Parts: sequence; structure tokens; C-alpha cells
Amino acid sequence: MTEPQTAPAVEVAGLRKSFGDLEVLRGIDLTVAPGEVVCVIGPSGSGKSTLLRCMNLLERPTAGTVRVGGADITDRDADIDAIRRGIGMVFQQFNLFPHLNALANVTIAQRRVLRRAPAEAERVARENLERVGLADKADAYPAQLSGGQQQRVAIARALAMDPSVMLFDEPTSALDPELVGDVLGVMRKLAGEGMTMVVVTHEMSFAREVADRAVFMDGGVIVEEGPAARVVGEPREERTRTFLRRVLDPASAVPGEE
Repeated sequence: MTEPQTAPAVEVAGLRKSFGDLEVLRGIDLTVAPGEVVCVIGPSGSGKSTLLRCMNLLERPTAGTVRVGGADITDRDADIDAIRRGIGMVFQQFNLFPHLNALANVTIAQRRVLRRAPAEAERVARENLERVGLADKADAYPAQLSGGQQQRVAIARALAMDPSVMLFDEPTSALDPELVGDVLGVMRKLAGEGMTMVVVTHEMSFAREVADRAVFMDGGVIVEEGPAARVVGEPREERTRTFLRRVLDPASAVPGEE
């Protein structure tokens, strides 16, 4: 008996995005299966963050389609708000409300967007703060939290919306080095739980060890993709090798080398 085909969690086809005369994405095709963790790597300006922002229509593509859970979010008639509720997004900056404590930051979207009752929203918020290791910080305000703790509150806020897909846009790039591990630990745990994740990151060890697949972008195109351990450990394309050499061993980079 043939196994039923499962629709991709995310399906990007022929995606292009221009800002004026600058073409940032030049025909991206990418499919993410349910439960898959995909890390997108590449130099600054390669289009990684724009790709992620197109996946939940924070940027509207110039051409091409994006399907999430089978729904075409690039269709002009699509109910974007309804589709977007199933997509969690975590940014470089934490974007927490400074006048609200951690618990309120995690409940506010539940109440306003999902229309959850206050008691239910609080229950879900506390569950997810515990999930990210911050159950004891529910009453703390952002200014009382480290950057890593703030980012974990932001992750809890996204998880509280019960997303089917989580998008992470360089979630550790604004953190001091000693705070990175706690955030990556939470993401590692989510991956172990089977959460579908697309992660733009410069953390190569995380990509190699946690991701199912790595996608290397440069110049608005996908240069190389495949099993993460292979792409990061034994890249086939010279451009990928050059990038990884610069990231993994900056001292060995040749000045002017691209």
C-alpha cells in the first residue's frame, strides 16, 4: 500500500524579490518537509533574511509563489492574517514590549489575535516560558533580563501561538557570545520535538549538528544544498568552501578573498 503523500510545510517556487533596481532574490526554489530543520547560511547581503521575510509575507515577492501548509500566501485573495498565525517568527532583535513583563509579552498576541480567554492565555504563556527555561522570570520586565533571556521570551511568545512552522532570522546575532548557548539550546530542544524550522544563522556548529539540511545562498540564489553535515563539513562548491573557510577560520582568510 502506497504511503499517503504529506504536503510540504513550506514550498517556495521561482521566488524573486527586487527593491527598485536591486534584485535580491533571483529565482529561489525551496521545499521544507514537516518536522524538518533547514539552516540557511551565506554571506551578508546574499538574500537570506529577505527569503525568510517573504515566507510570511513581511516582504511581498516580486514574482514566484510561497505555500505554507499547502496554502498559497502569495495569492492576492489569501487570508494572510489567518495563514500567518501558523508561522512563528523570531527576529535578530527581540521586539518585546518594554512596559510589559515576560508573562504579558507572551499573552498579548494570544488574546488579541487568537482571542483566547485571559486564563487560557496565561496558562499557555506559563507553559511556554517553562519550555524555554524561564518559568521563574514571568514577572520580570525586559530591562531586567539578559539579551539571551529576552530572546527566549520572544521564542516563547512565538510558540504560544501554536505555529506549524518557526522561522528564525539570525536569532543569536545580537547576543553576547556567552549568551548564545542558551538560545541555541532551546532551538535544539524544539528540533528534537519535531518542530518545523527554517533558521538563518551564522552558527555553523548548530547547522551541522542540528539541521537536517543546509542551504548556502549567495547573490540571491541557492548555490548549494544538501544534508547539513555534508554541506558544512564537505561542501562541493568552491564558493561554499570559501565562505566556510572565512567563517570557521577567519585568520586563514586571504585579504580581498570573496
